[in-house]
Amino acid sequence: MTDTAKPLLRVLQGEALWPPPLWLMRQAGRYLPEFRALRDQADFITRCMTPDLATEITLQPIRRYAMDGAILFSDILILPWAMGQSLEFVPGTGPVLGAIRSASDLARLDPKRVPDATAPVMETLRRLRATLDGPDPIGAARGGQVTLLGFAGSPFTVACYMVEGHGSREFDATRGLAYAEPALFDRLIDMLARATADMLCAQIDAGAEAVMLFDSWSGLLPPAQFRRHVIAPTRAIVHEIRTRRPGVPVIGFPRLAGVMAAEYARETGVRVMALDTGADMAAMAELVPPDVTLQGNLDPLLLLAGGDAMTTEARAIRDVMKGRPHIFNLGHGVVPATPPEHVGDLVRAVREVG
Repeated sequence: MTDTAKPLLRVLQGEALWPPPLWLMRQAGRYLPEFRALRDQADFITRCMTPDLATEITLQPIRRYAMDGAILFSDILILPWAMGQSLEFVPGTGPVLGAIRSASDLARLDPKRVPDATAPVMETLRRLRATLDGPDPIGAARGGQVTLLGFAGSPFTVACYMVEGHGSREFDATRGLAYAEPALFDRLIDMLARATADMLCAQIDAGAEAVMLFDSWSGLLPPAQFRRHVIAPTRAIVHEIRTRRPGVPVIGFPRLAGVMAAEYARETGVRVMALDTGADMAAMAELVPPDVTLQGNLDPLLLLAGGDAMTTEARAIRDVMKGRPHIFNLGHGVVPATPPEHVGDLVRAVREVG
């Protein structure tokens, strides 16, 4: 079976299919009992950097639900860690990094370290591609029909954690640095844009058939800053990928971008735009260029709740996009408390058509 026969890849390239293909952000993770069975074997970074574990975790939701896409099990903060920034995932706290607040802090980062540091990630991708395209079915999935997705964090969102040193609701220190020392912040964003493009090209070389850029905190920025720190670096990354790896689709996810999402779709060059929970799919379909595939956008908390309300809303999202290239997904990641059977119900609701 050729790659172009893969439903998700066809829609990523601009074809409208019915019913639409689907995969879910954070589809591999804590809500799955098979993931929890592996969790105690290693800490989070070790799981990401051990091909045996990362491959198995990536494939778990493919076996269980026959998703159309398998997204690499990794983390957006692997890139700054690979460049030399300290990183620890603390239970109950989340990521803790050595904050980047000065030129001397920035000088300690070395993008040249990334290829060697991320070699295990590339090995995971090679194993996944060989397995997904192999002759034997993976659980309920038919061999050769699952598209392999790589990903990275977008420069602004990664910079938020790098500057703040931890997670936050507002990322005050990051936004303050962007205003108080714009030249320094621009240097950080530019470094991340180049390193991200390089890493995503390496993921493509290792087997990723499409890549996604997560800009989870883009909605914190006012329009001028959004254009400078979200649209401009995303455009640079997409240009590099188009130049160096022509034809590979890039999915952009400017979470909570609001009215700026349409400009993001027009100006960055992404082939696909993922929409968050707050976006109206029908309205966005009118605002973005018709050659941009849309992805989304069921509320993850509705998936958590399940039942008839979830089924009704999922089908409403699906149906309003009929005739336009659309990938069904959530508006953010699967909530850890989600019952696995709700995900199965969602997959059936999207795929069953009368």
